[in-house]
Amino acid sequence: MVIDSYVHPLCYKAIYDEDEFSFYERNFGMGLMGPMDYDEIFVEMNYGNVDKKFLMPLDVTTTCGGWFATNEQVAKIVADHPDRFVNFASVDPHRDDAVEVLERAFTELGAKGAHFHPAKQGFHATDACMDPLYDLCEQLGKPIYFDAGLSWEPNAPMEPNHPLSIEPAIMRHPNIKFCLAHFAWPWVREMVALMIKYPNAYTDTSVLYLDSPEESMERLFKVDMGPLWFQRSFMNQVMFASNTPRFRAFKIKRGIEALGLPADALEAVLGGNALRFIGEGE
Repeated sequence: MVIDSYVHPLCYKAIYDEDEFSFYERNFGMGLMGPMDYDEIFVEMNYGNVDKKFLMPLDVTTTCGGWFATNEQVAKIVADHPDRFVNFASVDPHRDDAVEVLERAFTELGAKGAHFHPAKQGFHATDACMDPLYDLCEQLGKPIYFDAGLSWEPNAPMEPNHPLSIEPAIMRHPNIKFCLAHFAWPWVREMVALMIKYPNAYTDTSVLYLDSPEESMERLFKVDMGPLWFQRSFMNQVMFASNTPRFRAFKIKRGIEALGLPADALEAVLGGNALRFIGEGE
């Protein structure tokens, strides 16, 4: 199974609203994108042989005054096509009702994990407001996805997204799986160090690429890292992801497949690790 583990469903016609998209343009940095119906989404997924997508909402109510797709919206998409989509949940940790919002998403909306963006939501992973959310995720066995490294969004400074700013949370909660998105680019070596040190630390391949996808994945796996580091040291901790709609999944996947990875390593990165991350794999 091939799983794109990091997708923003902001252009999905099932939840598309022109007023909301104007909000996305101002606060997320999107533009020149129209709504996509399921048929169009599935054509692209099938072209790249992508079986499922993890959909990431983001609650930015106290920093921006809204959501980049709500928990209810992504749950609706999953209800429409549960064979193709998996929903995560988000909550602004500064909200007074943060625990209640996240717990409802887990228990009533079927969310498989939580998604946070320290830079855009205006917090650090070590802030006290996160403690009850970590406790909830640990209690219910839910993983946490953090945006990490460079963020495209306006008003999203890089320092809170530095992997070493997130390390204390990973260290203090060994029973929670944490994924730091985008290989924490440009801090790839720091991300590698976290995966070596903490078995509950994951990352994904939705790294910013400045060249072709093939050149980008070649640099990531064989220059920024040693050419055998992945399969020798943390083969079970890297997930395939695209950061759609920023980048296209079939292009990133093409770059990964061009690396010449052994069959077991390729299977792990393209889908096995994502299933393991949400507790559905071996």
